[in-house]
Amino acid sequence: MKFYKLGLLTLLISLFILSSCKNQDEIGLGVDPGNQLNGSMIVDSSMTVATIPDDTVATVGLSRSALSYFNDPVFGVTQSDIAASLSLPGRTAYTIPTGVLSIDSAMLILPYAAGFYGDSLTSRFKLNVHQLQEQVKASTTYFSNKTWSYNQDVIGTKIFTARPNDSVRVYNIVAGKADTLVRLVPQVRVPMNTAFIYNNLFEGDNNLKSDAIFQNAFKGLFITLNKNQTTGPGGNIMLNMDSARIAVYYKSRNSTSGVVDTAMVTMPVTPTQHAVNIKHTYSSTIQAAISNPTASNNFYLQGLAGLRGKITFPNIKNVVAGLGNVVLNRVELVVKVAPGTNIPYAPASKLTLYQLDIAGQRALLPDANTADTRGANALSAFGGYYMKSTGEYHFTVTAYIQDLIRDRAKDYGLYIAPVNPTISTTAIDIAATPSYAERSVIAGKNSSNRIRLNITYTKINRKTIAAFNCLLIKRWQPLYFFVLPRHRI
Repeated sequence: MKFYKLGLLTLLISLFILSSCKNQDEIGLGVDPGNQLNGSMIVDSSMTVATIPDDTVATVGLSRSALSYFNDPVFGVTQSDIAASLSLPGRTAYTIPTGVLSIDSAMLILPYAAGFYGDSLTSRFKLNVHQLQEQVKASTTYFSNKTWSYNQDVIGTKIFTARPNDSVRVYNIVAGKADTLVRLVPQVRVPMNTAFIYNNLFEGDNNLKSDAIFQNAFKGLFITLNKNQTTGPGGNIMLNMDSARIAVYYKSRNSTSGVVDTAMVTMPVTPTQHAVNIKHTYSSTIQAAISNPTASNNFYLQGLAGLRGKITFPNIKNVVAGLGNVVLNRVELVVKVAPGTNIPYAPASKLTLYQLDIAGQRALLPDANTADTRGANALSAFGGYYMKSTGEYHFTVTAYIQDLIRDRAKDYGLYIAPVNPTISTTAIDIAATPSYAERSVIAGKNSSNRIRLNITYTKINRKTIAAFNCLLIKRWQPLYFFVLPRHRI
């Protein structure tokens, strides 16, 4: 009996839809203007953007650690210091060499990582090294606002100009042979206090019995830039701390034979046991934008867990309300760098866009989520890269805006912020970045280059829908009678 009723229902629905078809032999929708699907575009610039501080972020074991003193004329001063644990040679128990020992020199070697941001031409930096008063522990997560305790005595110092792309030449000690000149990766080489290194490496056997004992006693290194003796605007120097180390060049004299041997031993920075402390002191311009965003012509985005923008759409439902029945073909969020702010410091090479979920956690937009069918091509289509020719960033937000209009999603907050610019092959990055210092000044609602939505839509009517139903029936009629009875009406 149930199948009999379904058959009658199927027949009635079929007759109803077929009755709307004027010509059963037509293929397609024809050229009747009433049937055509014409695309139109409207521009909405009613959204507002507020400049707000970004979240603090974990900075333990970064592949790019920022050592910064940067006096940005627009944003203000950014300072970033590094706390790092130091290991014994070989990261195990260390046996002091025999003989009468003396240290020729000790160098803290800090290899550069890509991503310097600032003024590398006119700025000269003074780097100071101190001994930590607290240990950088492997089992602890340290955030960007962590303040480290350290001894005020300077145990290493260097005045230098940042050259992140220039290799260096040094003499390599070869046992029993003449020293050789070798080329090394770009790095900062900081002379260390030899008496301090001698006291901690060549004396006190009890602290050398294991790496854990040594780290607990020694604590580690605190590396900072002296802002009072750094000249010029400065910059954000990126370092590869996993490859950082202290190279100790020493001589061992045999007390019996008098033979002197020259050797080198390395004390590496412990991988994953280094962290970054980041501090921003903002200019009056930035402070005003944060305290009164509606009065600001621009909004401000900054890496190193600095600044982000919160976007609000107060009128999004009314934008298409008067258009009748429409289909959103494509919605693009376009933000433009404020004219004149791309010199001397280039805008961030990539921005990201994310929403907050009901728990206040960062979440992907449906357009950026490869697990959502609407975001299947997110890695190539979502956008966010800076286009130098236009000074703009473009984001595809079709699904997100559509969900807001249809009340399928609630706006818990939409944010735009700098992000890791390296191309991801797995997912869209929405995390706050402690490893990229780029920034952008973006034209806001009150600017002539204001942020906007480009909404491309198709207006549809009953005649168009009826013609489309006819097309479906004529092309997929064999499937129609199988599929339709399975759906409840």
